[in-house]
Amino acid sequence: MNELYYLHPDAKLGSNVKIEPFAVIHEDVIIGDNCTIGSGAVLFPGARIGDNCKIFPGASIAAIPQDLKFEGEYTTVEIGNNNVIREYATINRGTAASGKTVIGDNNLIMAYSHVAHDCVIGNNCVLANNTTLAGHIEIGDFVITGGMSAIHQFVHIGQHAILAGGTLLDKDVPPYVKVGKMPASYCGINSVGLHRRGFSQEDINEIQDIYRTIFQKGLLYSVALEEVKARKQNIYTNIIATFMERADRGLIKGYH
Repeated sequence: MNELYYLHPDAKLGSNVKIEPFAVIHEDVIIGDNCTIGSGAVLFPGARIGDNCKIFPGASIAAIPQDLKFEGEYTTVEIGNNNVIREYATINRGTAASGKTVIGDNNLIMAYSHVAHDCVIGNNCVLANNTTLAGHIEIGDFVITGGMSAIHQFVHIGQHAILAGGTLLDKDVPPYVKVGKMPASYCGINSVGLHRRGFSQEDINEIQDIYRTIFQKGLLYSVALEEVKARKQNIYTNIIATFMERADRGLIKGYH
């Protein structure tokens, strides 16, 4: 035990790990190379941290889930490489349902955000300040959630989607779209984000045309899905149709 921080002797650290004063690292914690653990951060048993991660002061990683069904089963939090977890963010470990909470690579989780048990977050996502995820949420790659967003349990958010600040979300969000208003609704496609990530104008036009069918023609989603599947098939029709088919909570409202 260092006089400035607590490091359990059974914790496993990679090379060049910096631990700032008053951090607490419990047993059964694994930290990769070149990580920084900020002052007052707490890593509980079951935390698995990849390489090149920066955990800022006050963050809490792998505390037991806030789930009344949790009975002390062994579970983990698995965090990939190159993640930044800002001040006082909380990431809870999984339950028996899946055994783990998972965060991919290259994500920015801003201050005071909460990632609940059994969530799965992809790569290159940004959760802006005070984003709150309930349990069992799945978020695809390159998703951005605006500050103060609150997301209902079991919701799925498709890749490259963006949520406006303050969004209250209780339905699934298909890939590539913008979400805003109240109740949460389709507000067009995330064309700026797609341009920045190298999508061609032709691809963006194709995605936009698919969503005109889904959200702007006034069709039942089941009918719109069949129209999408009847289009000339390409990567985008396949991705969007597959997402719609597994949207157990139903899709967000259409354009209005």
